[in-house]
Amino acid sequence: QVQLVESGGGLVQAGGSLRLSCAASGRTFSNYAMGWFRQAPGKEREFVASISWSGGTTSYKNSVKDRFTISRDNAKNTEYLQMNSLKPEDTAVYYCAARSGQPVVTPGEYDYWGQGTQVTVSS
Repeated sequence: QVQLVESGGGLVQAGGSLRLSCAASGRTFSNYAMGWFRQAPGKEREFVASISWSGGTTSYKNSVKDRFTISRDNAKNTEYLQMNSLKPEDTAVYYCAARSGQPVVTPGEYDYWGQGTQVTVSS
């Protein structure tokens, strides 16, 4: 089992920045690919970014590619999502997720999930 806890969400004005963290406990963090997903009210959960176990491979949703950066610190068992130039359409609950093997974009392929952290971007 892997337990994941997100933090760092909040209310920010458009153009601002937030840094989300996802602290992992349980099994060896470095064995897992990690992802960030988000879900806005009335919408399906969608892929935001992913990172391989080593951090060497990252992938992003097109609309965040030049604004968000995913990273991880395996020594601290923590994953991060640096979000810059935030837009109102980024408003959602953000979830981190873990899976064995390669990172993928499909939520159903992830084995473990955090409880989510709310990000609200005001215009």
